Amino acid sequence: MTGFSSSAQAMSLVAFTVVATITLLLCVMTGPDRDDLDEFYTGYSSLSPMRNGLAIAGDYISVATVLGTGGVIALFGYDGVVLALSTALSLMLLMFLLAEPLRNAGRFTMGDVLARRMPGRSVRITACVVTLAALMPMMLVQLAGTGDLLAFLLGFSSDALKTGCIIGLGTLMISYAAIGGMKGTALIQILKIVMLLGSGTVISVLILHRFDWDLGGLFSTAAESSGAGSAFLNSGLQFAGGPSPKLDMITSQLTVVLGAAVLPHITMRMYTARSAREVRRSMSWAVPAVALFVLIITVVGFGTVAMIGREAITAVDPQGNTAYLLGSRAVFGTDVSTGETLLFTTVTAAIFLTVLASVAGMILACANSLAHDVFAHGRKQLSPRREMTLARLSAAAVGVPTILLATLVQHRSLQPLVTLSFCLGASAIAPALVYGLFWRRYTRAGLLCTLIGGSLSTFILMSGTNLVSGSPISAFPDHDFTWFPFTTTGLLSIPLGFAFGWLGTVASGRRQAEEQRKQYEAVEGLILAGVVRR
Repeated sequence: MTGFSSSAQAMSLVAFTVVATITLLLCVMTGPDRDDLDEFYTGYSSLSPMRNGLAIAGDYISVATVLGTGGVIALFGYDGVVLALSTALSLMLLMFLLAEPLRNAGRFTMGDVLARRMPGRSVRITACVVTLAALMPMMLVQLAGTGDLLAFLLGFSSDALKTGCIIGLGTLMISYAAIGGMKGTALIQILKIVMLLGSGTVISVLILHRFDWDLGGLFSTAAESSGAGSAFLNSGLQFAGGPSPKLDMITSQLTVVLGAAVLPHITMRMYTARSAREVRRSMSWAVPAVALFVLIITVVGFGTVAMIGREAITAVDPQGNTAYLLGSRAVFGTDVSTGETLLFTTVTAAIFLTVLASVAGMILACANSLAHDVFAHGRKQLSPRREMTLARLSAAAVGVPTILLATLVQHRSLQPLVTLSFCLGASAIAPALVYGLFWRRYTRAGLLCTLIGGSLSTFILMSGTNLVSGSPISAFPDHDFTWFPFTTTGLLSIPLGFAFGWLGTVASGRRQAEEQRKQYEAVEGLILAGVVRR
């Protein structure tokens, strides 16, 4: 079924078991052993800039990035490369614009950042709801794709086994978040990014060596094997079926640039740095790591289509999500040695660890927000012991519904869910953070309008896109209720997110805006320069 030898499948199964065992032990050994909130939420900010930077890169590179973006590059060439570059650019924007203010204003969650100048339970609850709405789709993508991924690697086809894989791995991910806390999940992310970059670099070198280190030859062969000819190396191939391919492409890239790096499981890593200087140094490790992976996935994507052709890729998965693995296997040729089998096993183990680490980080971000923003800031003051207990229970409260939903959507196209997360980040979270950190007159009403209005506009517009219905790769391919013929909602939802915040602030009146200006000026030095330690 997969084309992989029985020895490769057996070694992959052993590797998966070893990875799961080691990472769980890491969480148990490094998890908080006392009822200390700072230890659970930030790991006492004990990670060095290098380790924190690698953890940020690990959180940022999800399975959707590895398999999804790799598939887009293999099937659509230039458009996929631009998508990969957009993800790196998003992290650079976070580094230069938001990283230091987020670290200075935040403590544990996005709710802390927004409530720094606008205290109130409504702000925290809304921030928690948006956090869950933005990360739940991404978690579903990672988990729902796990069954098919393991079936592809290990050679089974039973739906019951696929569902069992989803439930088992989901339970493991909940354990990571509940037991390991921030430090435990950070160590898993570090292990993941090292394995992913190390194995990916070796595969890329082998592909380049196979094409005599001639990038031009690699690209031309890929274009010939893609079936699209020169269009493979030009923009617009991915969006050729839409009414405005260029506009659709630009909007999609803008959505990724604005939305990817502000998702809560990424921004929570900013709070673990000890100082603004250290968050800068952490980001100076994270950005090159992500940039290196962009180079790796570009070479592997082009190499895959050049070696086996587009038809072989789409025969396994019409959306190309297995292209990264197919290319990693194809580079060895037909006769595979024990060493090459071991290398391929390292690649599959890195992908498996990526699934575990990505979802664990997202569950932790959601659990932290639910426990800290909703329960700990309720009507009754909670003790640190009880808040930590609630944080661990919240991991299960978030993870269990995610597992159940993943089993229900595993046979549908998951691309709309990935896009929905990025759109919510770009249309609701990004405007709220930019306004909240830099606009003096921004009011509580404006903030709530940004978060609620940006989210609702995204959900409404998303229902009419061609990823939900009307195309073979949509969630409902047998129906067509498309009324917004674009791939993402960013064309309208991003301007609406900013507009709702402005209108809400204007509608609050001069008096409220002036009060908010004074409140902002009281903490402006802290937010922008970290003058006063929180």
